[in-house]
Amino acid sequence: MSLPSRTAMRSSCLSLAVLAALSCPVTAFAGDPPSDDADPQVATLGKVEVRAEKNGVEAERALTPGGVTVVDGETFEQRAVTNMADALRYVPGVFTQSGTGGDAIFISSRGSNLDATNYDSNGITLFQDGLPVTTADGNNHNRFLDPLAARHAVIARGANALTYGASNLGGAIDFLSPTARNSPTMQLFLGGGSHGQVAARLTAGGVSGNLDGLVTLDSLQRDGYRAHSRQDRMGLYANAGWQASDDLDLRVFATHVDSDEELAGPLTRAQFEQDPYQAQSSAISGNFQLNVKTDRLAVKGTWSPDAGNRLEFGLSYEDQDLYHPIVDKVMVDFDGPGPMPPVEVFSLLKNTDQRTWGGMLRYNARLGDHDVLAGLNVANTHESGGLFRNDGGQRNGLRTIVDNRSDSVEVFVVDRWTIAPAWTLVYGAQGVFTGRDVRNTDVASGVLRNPRDDYSSFNPRIGVIRALTPASEAFASVSRLYEAPTTFELQDDVRGGDATLDAMHGSVAEIGLRGASNGPADATRWHWDASLYYAAIRDEILSIDNVAAPGTSLSTNVDRTVHAGIEALVGAAIPLGGGYRIEPLVSATYNAFSFDDDAVYADNRLPAAPRHAIRGEVMVRNDKGFFAGPTFDVVGARYADFSNTYRVAAYELLGLRVGFERERWEVFGEVRNLLDREYVGVFSVLDRASAGSAILQAGEPRSVYAGLRLRF
Repeated sequence: MSLPSRTAMRSSCLSLAVLAALSCPVTAFAGDPPSDDADPQVATLGKVEVRAEKNGVEAERALTPGGVTVVDGETFEQRAVTNMADALRYVPGVFTQSGTGGDAIFISSRGSNLDATNYDSNGITLFQDGLPVTTADGNNHNRFLDPLAARHAVIARGANALTYGASNLGGAIDFLSPTARNSPTMQLFLGGGSHGQVAARLTAGGVSGNLDGLVTLDSLQRDGYRAHSRQDRMGLYANAGWQASDDLDLRVFATHVDSDEELAGPLTRAQFEQDPYQAQSSAISGNFQLNVKTDRLAVKGTWSPDAGNRLEFGLSYEDQDLYHPIVDKVMVDFDGPGPMPPVEVFSLLKNTDQRTWGGMLRYNARLGDHDVLAGLNVANTHESGGLFRNDGGQRNGLRTIVDNRSDSVEVFVVDRWTIAPAWTLVYGAQGVFTGRDVRNTDVASGVLRNPRDDYSSFNPRIGVIRALTPASEAFASVSRLYEAPTTFELQDDVRGGDATLDAMHGSVAEIGLRGASNGPADATRWHWDASLYYAAIRDEILSIDNVAAPGTSLSTNVDRTVHAGIEALVGAAIPLGGGYRIEPLVSATYNAFSFDDDAVYADNRLPAAPRHAIRGEVMVRNDKGFFAGPTFDVVGARYADFSNTYRVAAYELLGLRVGFERERWEVFGEVRNLLDREYVGVFSVLDRASAGSAILQAGEPRSVYAGLRLRF
């Protein structure tokens, strides 16, 4: 029996991608409603450009033997989305929450970032248009991406991020920018609602022959639902493209974001029960803030000499100016009731400038039954500045000079080989070569701490994809994970001095199903995506809060941990007649993250992640553009400490969404936490927490938002 051609297999994968997209409601697969008539947005946009990009993203997803989710950025305009936690709400396997509703969020993918250094948000590599945003050492401390600046978001969980060159525990997230060729070129968004939130967004651009450009101005102001949680953010996002020839496209991207955000701080259990929305007293006296100014410039090119070859290349430069008062004065009275006043022993205000150069190269070649993708990522980050004493949010003397450097080179290759009809073997590897050089000089003593090390690893992957029908497939894979420590973790090493932590490494196995049902327009259509994975990890880097210097942490390698889980996304379009249909969507995650026969913690659960998290909605839609329905959240209990002595209660939330869209305009309204349930959103992690530990931050109370988008 002869093997099918690669073109035939590629066509099959595209069929799977398109059918999945056509079956998908609001989010998850970057999907359209069933027809152009039912989707005014498609009539407004350039159909060819939008669908070509969408099909390319979905076809790549269909060739990945593991969990990958694609989210359509257009859906962010149909509900209240102000940060990445809102945008990733329906992505299974990713648990993310905002502490006050602002940009400062907690994010974990497949159990990454479950410790006291969750503020560095490591374990997930962020990309913008395929170019790195995450620093060379792997941290995302200073900023996250603005989801409203994305046309699509691709979330490749765990080892499924190999095609991005990543090998870390949580995987990669790539935000693809809108251009004048795939998005409305003139539009205005106005929104607002509870807690003083006011948002405005103006986009203008156009296409002229082989040139195009798009500029977006963005403004967000909010008082926040907790005391001392105001945020003011201004942003400019621009890109310009030149189709130099039929096979060469060049594009330049420019970004400026100025975000000032107050931080409310954590509360004790007694304070939370008294008033969950109050600020920590020291957050007010210390004027805790996260203020970041970001400037980014990137250039990207695509050369496609023929249908079987494609080369992408790009360079980026990002400068982040951080001003971050985060620890108030810790006062100690050394002589008790004596005449000497208490003495300040610690406070912290971080003021640094961080510059990251990044580059990428990706070459895709289709050679008969082989679809080969090879790539290179390079990054170099230099952080300079200082750690100051904090006096009410003002610098009060330099304590430590910071001069941290990191670099990273990631090379990868993967072959998707059609070995038999309906069978694709996926095999490849990633190599990582990365360095850390932490230089912290104590001003008072002149002592230099210089943890410095180089890390490298070869990380293979093998998997298989079986096409079950033209619109569904099963997959399985085994991969190696590897992640070097961040500069935050190295400077927080519990041993102090110049000791360095080992890199995390392990193996993960994954199986799953994804696809969509096919049928006439008046039939019920389903889509699904489910994965089961098990990762055995060695030397995972975990940290606990340093009680001697609150707001800082102590990091160490843990011998063995287990990260396992089930991720599922299920949705449907159920016709009701008369042009109406019901579109349920459920994202469900089951987590089993634990120590593995640890000498101290035995088989305790890892903190911060719930055992289960279910988020969904049930929308009623009609062909005229109306939609309405409930939303719901069911989140299980979490531990706040490694000792598993402090349990944060589970919670359930109910919400409501309603909207109407036409060719030139759309409007939405959303009510969150309709029953006004008080619950813990995020919290700090300790070794052993007690009722008096200040670790709790409230989730959002009942809130109402509305938005209007006009297209010209």
